[in-house]
Amino acid sequence: MPRKPPIELPEVSISDDGELRHLHLGTPWIQGSMRVDAPFDIALEYVQRMMAWLLFVEPDSVPRRRAMQLGLGAGAITKFCCKRLRMHATAVELNPQVVHVCRSWFKLPPDGARLSVVQGDAGEVIRDPRYLANVDALAVDMYDDDAAAPVLDSADFYRDCRAVLTDDGCMTVNLFGRSSRYEESLARICEAFGAQAVWAFRPTREGNTVVLAQRHASRPRRALLLQRAQVVEERWGLVARKWLRTLKPVAP
Repeated sequence: MPRKPPIELPEVSISDDGELRHLHLGTPWIQGSMRVDAPFDIALEYVQRMMAWLLFVEPDSVPRRRAMQLGLGAGAITKFCCKRLRMHATAVELNPQVVHVCRSWFKLPPDGARLSVVQGDAGEVIRDPRYLANVDALAVDMYDDDAAAPVLDSADFYRDCRAVLTDDGCMTVNLFGRSSRYEESLARICEAFGAQAVWAFRPTREGNTVVLAQRHASRPRRALLLQRAQVVEERWGLVARKWLRTLKPVAP
């Protein structure tokens, strides 16, 4: 059997303005950021929105749950889940330079009881039987070097994502912009999860649109969502009540 040609991985670099530290993959595009004086907080608005799954679970259950991040970036989601939410977190990253830079410059802790970093292709790792029905919060944020398109964006990939979720688990995905490509990606997510299970934020000022998909569709009462949002703000400092102004079901 012929061997696959080696994948050319971009060089990883960082920039720092004194307040924020940014990770880049061979271009000026920002692939992740960290607030230097609060390395375990989430600095970017769209990344905070990737935590909207917290509205769909009981807050007291969070430390017993498991998170997975596909595409490490600057490690913001993994660090927040591990250090702030006290969850077990797994991150999957193809580029070993990204892992090294995150550990050296972005305060990513070493592997331990609550953290595991897997170097590999997320499209293959997600099919590992050990993860089936074992992930409560799956964050997907994998873009090419120019941040122009998701690296994995097929209905089959999203079906694999759904398969790793627990019964009340959620996937959150960063989709860039309200272009035709966004609509195509959203359609694939709806095909894999069912439109009734899919929610979407309005785009941020930068154009990031976060989509949330549930393993099994539910429509919690707004009063319950508000109650949970208040707890999320008080415990973990995320602007969760603001999310409810921009997060809506895709299907009526």
